[in-house]
Amino acid sequence: MSRNSTTIAAGIKLGIFTVVSLLVTGLLAAIMGNVGFGAGKTYEAVFSNASMLEKGDDVRIAGVSVGEVKKVEHHERNHALVTFRVKADVPMTTATRAEIRFKNLVGDRYLAIEEGKDEDAPGLDEDDVIPIANTSPALDLTVLFNGFQPLFTALNPSQVDELSLNLVRVLQGEGGTIQSLLANTASLTNGLADRDKLIGEVITNLSQTMDTVNDRHKQLKDLIIELKGWMTDLAKDRKTIGSSLDNISDLTEVVAGLLKESRPWLKADVAELRKLANLLTQPESEKVLGELLDRLPESMTDQTRTGTYGSWYNYYLCAASVRVKLPVVSDIPLLDKLQDQIGNFKIKSNAARCQ
Repeated sequence: MSRNSTTIAAGIKLGIFTVVSLLVTGLLAAIMGNVGFGAGKTYEAVFSNASMLEKGDDVRIAGVSVGEVKKVEHHERNHALVTFRVKADVPMTTATRAEIRFKNLVGDRYLAIEEGKDEDAPGLDEDDVIPIANTSPALDLTVLFNGFQPLFTALNPSQVDELSLNLVRVLQGEGGTIQSLLANTASLTNGLADRDKLIGEVITNLSQTMDTVNDRHKQLKDLIIELKGWMTDLAKDRKTIGSSLDNISDLTEVVAGLLKESRPWLKADVAELRKLANLLTQPESEKVLGELLDRLPESMTDQTRTGTYGSWYNYYLCAASVRVKLPVVSDIPLLDKLQDQIGNFKIKSNAARCQ
């Protein structure tokens, strides 16, 4: 009996623990998953840019979660349509504004609902659309951080993160963080004061740069004007340039075809050149080629001097060998003697050019 009582008591305790665990787990899931158990209404809002806003993100009023984003979709080519659901008791009027804000610097966002200035504005019905005039996209952090880039270089990473987050919150209208921003700014001012020498050098160098630019403002102006004229002429000739590109394309195709057709001959020429190179590297060929190259300057000089008179070459006859053969007549002895005299004789000039 005692053992049964102990088992029953342990089972009751286990059941209570299981029920409490399920309730706590369900509550955490409802809180983290923006699950609402009350009645709600669905509305739509048109934004010029809703990047990084996703389904399931919070819908907040004064920092309190009152709903969630249901859908983000493309709308009319260059707009975004956000569908969201809020609690039924949340007042929504035609003056209500919807803004996308940063939840953190990682890029998470949420949809903020603000009451409009017109307190007498008529209410919105479920599924009504908030026009783009009453919506604002998220801040462009790239532009913001680029503007503060020189400032951030003077801080360590933790200070940059804290100051950036406070800047984003202040620019989103969260006034409670202004005090923190001022505190960070005061700390930054003290840090900059410690670097006054470095800042002074930067300002001095910047002043010298600006003075150099100012001294050459006329050249800079002329450069800008010439660049403008060049771009104008380039714009006028855009059709000619475009047609030239077409011609270049055609030329590329022709050259490709020419290379394809001439490749066999080029291959044969390379093979013959290889043979010629092997022939010229032989010792006897090197000797003959060396002698030819040694005589080449003098030969070219003589040829140049000879061709200076016009588009022809003048040649001078310095020597001649003459052979004359007379008819054989056996009855005339005198002809035999004459044949011996003129049968073979030479003529040589004594001119200086023939020496």
